[in-house]
Amino acid sequence: MALTNNHAEGFVDTAIKILMAVVIGALVLAGLYMLFDKTVLPTLTQRIKDMFNYAG
Repeated sequence: MALTNNHAEGFVDTAIKILMAVVIGALVLAGLYMLFDKTVLPTLTQRIKDMFNYAG
């Protein structure tokens, strides 16, 4: 009876879901890296330099 039970999820379906999650996660991380690298970090470093500029 256990061998004829086909209510479980297939291995291929699970592998595809894991692969999709990894690819989507990588795309989100790449997008965040691009955003922080080009937009946020240059202005952040300039603000930190201005904040610690004691000469005026």
